[in-house]
Amino acid sequence: MALQPAIVELLEISPDFVRDPYPVYAKLREQGPVHHVRAPGGRETWLVVGHDACRAAFNDPRLSRDWRRSGNVGQIINADQDHPALAHMLMADPPDHTRLRRLVSREFTPRRIEALAPRIQQITDELLDAMEADPKRRTDLIDAFAFPLPMTVICELLGVPELDRDAFRAWSNEMVAPTSPEAEASAYAQMPRFLNGLIDAKRAAPGEDLLSGMIHAVDDGGDRLTPDELIGMSVLLLIAGHETTVNMIGNGLRALFAHPEQLADLRADLDGLLDGAIEEMLRHDGPVENSTERLALEDVEMGGVVIPAGSTVLISMADADRDPARFEDADRFDIRRDARGHIAFGHGLHHCLGAPLARTEGRIALRSLLERFPELGRDAGNEKLSWVPGMLIRGVRELPVRW
Repeated sequence: MALQPAIVELLEISPDFVRDPYPVYAKLREQGPVHHVRAPGGRETWLVVGHDACRAAFNDPRLSRDWRRSGNVGQIINADQDHPALAHMLMADPPDHTRLRRLVSREFTPRRIEALAPRIQQITDELLDAMEADPKRRTDLIDAFAFPLPMTVICELLGVPELDRDAFRAWSNEMVAPTSPEAEASAYAQMPRFLNGLIDAKRAAPGEDLLSGMIHAVDDGGDRLTPDELIGMSVLLLIAGHETTVNMIGNGLRALFAHPEQLADLRADLDGLLDGAIEEMLRHDGPVENSTERLALEDVEMGGVVIPAGSTVLISMADADRDPARFEDADRFDIRRDARGHIAFGHGLHHCLGAPLARTEGRIALRSLLERFPELGRDAGNEKLSWVPGMLIRGVRELPVRW
């Protein structure tokens, strides 16, 4: 007989949950794969933990991402049900998801990503030049490097002109980790307004960029993206196109600083160890802690527990990738580990379309940073870090370093 568990208060298990959620997830995993929890901030959700259970949940059609048709988006986002910023493939199930992903994939090609590598290197070098010119020999690495690199890349890829990066950063932060319902609603109002004007300009005078390509992309059956879908896909690509890389760089460097012997090994053999180190950074402390919210379309039984129809469900990628049933000594950071099989970029039909871009940026960023600054390390005078709130993004707001 299926159980109806009591609500678990995550902050009661550990007041330090936001900084280090892994012991909490591990404790829950030992008890079973599904838990009814109250997150920091007070929101109730159902949480799936464990590698096998998480992979199964990603592939379960009863756990839907189509909130606009099947549920109430107000359950997860402070935005209108038919808001154009939500008209994208991450908020859709097949066949709509299949159609949207096909249209975008026609333009977001491996060839386009490969062609970006020299420009990614150039942007990286310019940012490192600016760091190197600072006589203080210390900076906030997020602000000086980890944020502007992928932000510049995704804006150039999409064809977004020099926008107010501070304003965009504020909108993006509120969309992925809201500080208040009012601030979240304001971000959802302002970003689409900007993009609507940009799309009109691209439609009148298209370029070689991804957004122009999406506007004019037509499949073999004559299908194309609607105006709302163009806004939604632009919002998704702009936000997802930088958040993962910012926090992959930040989290990866924190792990290397905490394991100086591995940092030394990586510096000594970048050619041999860098690719594996990137995958281990993603597995050990990836940029996305939990999936975006799923909606239970019906009562869903998993691991002897029934998730009631209409419930919000999170899939814990962070815990899946620390599951000792899948990875030996899973809490240990080891750049020589075979980390393949991690689900840091999701799993199944919503696997991140931009994963190849994030990996390319990560490789170029880390190689260049470590080669340019042989003495790079945490700034010992700034030990307390500010963490991104919420349970979606895993990362720090700043990372003080010196060299």
